[in-house]
Amino acid sequence: MKKAYRNLMLCTKDCLCLYVCPTGATDTEDSIIDLEKCIGCGVCAESCPSKAISMLPEELPPQQPKTDAVKAGLGGMAQRKADEEKQALQLAQNAGTDGLYRLMNAIAKSSRLVAEDLMREAGYMLPQSANSRELLKEIAQMSSEEDMPAAAAKKLLEKIKFNE
Repeated sequence: MKKAYRNLMLCTKDCLCLYVCPTGATDTEDSIIDLEKCIGCGVCAESCPSKAISMLPEELPPQQPKTDAVKAGLGGMAQRKADEEKQALQLAQNAGTDGLYRLMNAIAKSSRLVAEDLMREAGYMLPQSANSRELLKEIAQMSSEEDMPAAAAKKLLEKIKFNE
């Protein structure tokens, strides 16, 4: 059976999903679809003008294996995109005009989406994959560094069912 998942980065808040969902699963305060209510009909995904809702199987298949060289290359590209996003957001904060502000925010969002795609290709975006488990373990051990969500990583390691 499939369930509906909303990508909050793509959601334009047009909210057509609220009107078509027969169970009210899309009508939540945090915009995350209530998987307990979702019956997998796909009506919300079909009606979403921004294509922010995807229908995914409840149990995802194992991650396709990647060589270390491929993972390293994709990770390096994702890091560059993350750096671009950070720079664009800094430029947006200091923008003197509305046009420059909006352009820098659009570049930041674009860089984030490409970085997410690269990480997904490297095998880190499927939460049940061995790659994700190893990455979460590394983050959980980095508790002394700033901006490292060690507590969140530890909680995810406890909650995610890994299938590899």
